[in-house]
Amino acid sequence: MRQVRSGDLFGRGPAVTSATTRRTEPRTATADRVVASVCPFCAVGCGQKVFVKDEKVVGIEGDPDSPISRGRLCPKGASSEQLVNNPLRQKKIRYRAPYATEWADLDRDTAIDMIADRFVSSRRNGWQDVDDHGRPLRRTMGIASLGGATLDNEENYLIKKLFTAAGAIQIENQARI
Repeated sequence: MRQVRSGDLFGRGPAVTSATTRRTEPRTATADRVVASVCPFCAVGCGQKVFVKDEKVVGIEGDPDSPISRGRLCPKGASSEQLVNNPLRQKKIRYRAPYATEWADLDRDTAIDMIADRFVSSRRNGWQDVDDHGRPLRRTMGIASLGGATLDNEENYLIKKLFTAAGAIQIENQARI
């Protein structure tokens, strides 16, 4: 009857929507702000619109203004809100010493110092100044880099510069492998 009264003969408009449906609004409509971002999962760099309410991410959608993805996200990109809001997400630096059975929390400065000390020590211990014939090598075999596909070009450029300056020759990226 509603279809006839409203002129919606094919049942594709207001005749088939309930009052509850008309009152329903997307959770992103109540967001305090929208932040432009890039999907963290792969090297494609799809644009995302991150909806924030009360300083909590309430939704992530594809950014239609992105020239890369034009508003589309793959299933992993569409699920990135779960990555942010997962209650099991680690928010502390965790360290398990060799032969230890328990993890320990570390502050950031201690962790950075530990990494820097190990980097310098590995570089020093693996340094090769010349080969067997006296030809200059000036390299280390003690460190290597395997970059991730979620890094952008600028980050990969800086990592390449850092490891090359340190004398590493084993510099690779997951996206290229």
